[in-house]
Amino acid sequence: MDARIKELLNPSVLHTVSGLELVARIIVEGFMSGSNKSQSVGAGQEFSQYRSYQPGDDLRQLDWKMFARTERYYIKQAEIETNITVKFMLDASHSMAYTENGVSKMQYAKVMIAALAYLARKQSDTFGLYAVNDQQIKSVLPRFEQQQFLRFLTELIHVKSEGVWEKGNSIEQLFDHHGKEMIIFVTDMYDETRDIHQFISRLKTSRNEVIVFHLLGKTESTFDYRGSFTFEDLETGTRTKVDSYSEQKAYQQRMQEWLEESRSWMLEKQINYNLVYLDQPVELVLQNFLAVRKRLAR
Repeated sequence: MDARIKELLNPSVLHTVSGLELVARIIVEGFMSGSNKSQSVGAGQEFSQYRSYQPGDDLRQLDWKMFARTERYYIKQAEIETNITVKFMLDASHSMAYTENGVSKMQYAKVMIAALAYLARKQSDTFGLYAVNDQQIKSVLPRFEQQQFLRFLTELIHVKSEGVWEKGNSIEQLFDHHGKEMIIFVTDMYDETRDIHQFISRLKTSRNEVIVFHLLGKTESTFDYRGSFTFEDLETGTRTKVDSYSEQKAYQQRMQEWLEESRSWMLEKQINYNLVYLDQPVELVLQNFLAVRKRLAR
């Protein structure tokens, strides 16, 4: 992990808008440097087709470099076709407070989302935020405005890991789809009744793309403990005493079955599934994710 990023992954930085914006900028500009082609949350294309500006066109699509050369207003035709609404959805249940090596799932998720939102802003996409648990739904409705990124980060830094996944009617608003959308959902997939699976399934439509980043701790996945421990469920408070040596093999088998089931289920639903461990450098995870998207778009 980049030393600057690792140094910044602490609450004193991530709990401020300027700190979170700094981390996002370092990550995005780090993997964009050295490349002549822009990385993109979407298709990642170089655009060359233009047409003249017409009344009613989105002013964000004006190409000012072309105006400087010709003193005429032009729209990048391909941008009209590829700009999308990016909805970031964050699992804000208490299990996201799980921490390994000083970094919690929630901290990791916030950095990922901030970096991808920074990238969405750079490519003139509309973007918004929805953080969900049974206590509340924090939201920043999708817009493309000068202050949108500031509002986005302000809400993001105040998201807390608490309660359990929301099962009620309040999440119905999240299934309101308009136009071309990309939905990025960051979660640890933990719930007792598969409500998160149902939620993801309802997010997917024939007109949108759903991307899931599934966060896990490495020790959490391997059960690499020694001796007897009492484990507490962060969401229900249930405590279980376990002899790690006798349970490790069975736990690892169940974990692998669960991960494979999740991957296969999402593949069947045409959902982009990405398993991410907390010990993976967040900048490398995003760089690889965007590189794969770029190859597939060719």
